[in-house]
Amino acid sequence: MHERTPETHVIDFRAAEQLLEARDPRGAVQLLDPVISAHPENTAARLLRARAFFAAAQLRPAELEFQIVLEREPDNAFAHFALARTLQRANRAEEAQRHFRLAAALDPRPDYLAAARFGDSPDASGGTGPGTPGTFGISDDAG
Repeated sequence: MHERTPETHVIDFRAAEQLLEARDPRGAVQLLDPVISAHPENTAARLLRARAFFAAAQLRPAELEFQIVLEREPDNAFAHFALARTLQRANRAEEAQRHFRLAAALDPRPDYLAAARFGDSPDASGGTGPGTPGTFGISDDAG
């Protein structure tokens, strides 16, 4: 195997983005693993890998990656929203609701606000919020 360089890591990251867009999340994870091994502090790579895990229905690894991102960037509204979708998909509605609300408080986008359902109980809609599927590549479709 040839030696990895910062340039090849950038190429792998961009290729992983394309694979995820092409609905090949497992291929994206394979490309991102060495990037994250070499650059564990790279939040963008971790966020992309978390999205790939989610798309591959690997909820526990997705949850862990989103949590790592939030440890480093607690004000990342998307990471809160994506973690909430992950928890929601794992039937953990109460935990999900907290992150939906944090996402909406940090960034009052209409889809975040709809998912937050302020004033509703966490399971008021059976664990799913309107407007959440498909947002930023976070949907219930494992592809």
